[in-house]
Amino acid sequence: MIASGSFQTITILGSRIHLAGMSQITSLLDQWIAAYGNPPKCRQLVVTGFHGIWEGHKNPDFRAILNSADLWVPDGIAPVWVARMKGFKDVERTPGTEIMLAFFELANRKGYSSFFYGDTEETLAALKENLERRYPGHRVAGTYSPPFRPLTPEEDEQIVKMINDARPDVLWVGLGLPKQDRWVSEHKDRLNVPVAAGVGAAFLFLSGKVKRVPDWVGRNGLEWVWRFIQEPKKLWRRDLIDGPRFVWHVLMEMAGLRKYE
Repeated sequence: MIASGSFQTITILGSRIHLAGMSQITSLLDQWIAAYGNPPKCRQLVVTGFHGIWEGHKNPDFRAILNSADLWVPDGIAPVWVARMKGFKDVERTPGTEIMLAFFELANRKGYSSFFYGDTEETLAALKENLERRYPGHRVAGTYSPPFRPLTPEEDEQIVKMINDARPDVLWVGLGLPKQDRWVSEHKDRLNVPVAAGVGAAFLFLSGKVKRVPDWVGRNGLEWVWRFIQEPKKLWRRDLIDGPRFVWHVLMEMAGLRKYE
């Protein structure tokens, strides 16, 4: 049996990322689902790149949430490049969209189910239609688009009950970082779900609302350029301000000029 603790890890600005390949991630999801109930623990999967590392650098509380996840894999190219510069071989990006597609292939064979929490009702409807057409053996246990405001305690309890009553094998959360990973961390003790994963904009890609990056662009580490061209108003600060700051701090760390806890 694969255990997340058996994966190699790399620490960047105090954040620990697992260097797991796509097949290893899929196998681990399969094992978590099969083993659920002994004990009934909801596993947290974090999927992010430099954005998550940078948010964790700025906020120690959030960094603690990410580091406490059962598995944190690199969605973006930045952690992969750092890992390669530190001598790790055959490290690959594991984008949330690709993880979901690999899981749906598995679920199509094994009859696993998913619940999708986040984004808009329009996006979720298109996502559900696409998945039911492409993966008839995979069951969409439910979808829910939460209001764009803080939830009342009563609403929060109702949402948890709705997810638990649907009994999905995986809960996919698309609230954007850092909100989605905070949400999973705060709710996982109340969720009767084997796995909960924050996957950012993957709902938009799989619904067809936003065009996915071509494979060659992603392989060459240019997905951020592709995304920026598509959504400049949303991503300009992250890519043009936070990105260079992140690179500077990583270079300082790698040169041994500064230590990060």
